[in-house]
Amino acid sequence: MARYDTEIHTGGGEWQQDNPLTLSIANRDQVVPNDDRPAEGTTVTWSSDHAGNGSVTFFDGGTRFEGTARFPGEGPVGYRGRLAD
Repeated sequence: MARYDTEIHTGGGEWQQDNPLTLSIANRDQVVPNDDRPAEGTTVTWSSDHAGNGSVTFFDGGTRFEGTARFPGEGPVGYRGRLAD
């Protein structure tokens, strides 16, 4: 499981703080190992009515990610995060 502090970018303004993202993929330890972070280059994609959809890729040893997302009731945004302490 890994927790990231996140930000969104709507295109016209600055990056804005968003809710933390916690990744837990229980049946694929090689993607997100227990008590660790995704491997560099890992891409995680999601889609659901509740969580919206998005795709992010991890870099800097899995400590950061960047991608795009579209949350319910909102337009598409840039989405990035940094591993929380």
